[in-house]
Amino acid sequence: MQVRISRAAESDLLNGFSFYERQQAGVGSYFLDSLYADIDSLLLYGGMHAKHLGRLHRALAKRFPFAIYYDLQGDSVTVVAVLDCRQNPASIVKRLSRNG
Repeated sequence: MQVRISRAAESDLLNGFSFYERQQAGVGSYFLDSLYADIDSLLLYGGMHAKHLGRLHRALAKRFPFAIYYDLQGDSVTVVAVLDCRQNPASIVKRLSRNG
């Protein structure tokens, strides 16, 4: 199995990094380390998470209030978004509909 991170998801990760780094120096790096570990776990657990909106799987991050939205096709996992769960659910639906 292989994991690919889309440009949009990379941008989401950088935005999260910036947010947490503004809160306290070093927390942004911890955020990235944690989220990349969660993404790496998709190598083993990809496809085991419930589908959100009927098409994308959603894995919840372990240490931060973020969700990893991914598509599974054959032996390949593509992370399409990494979104803050504290935002308006309608904005999450809107964002995910742009990726599909």
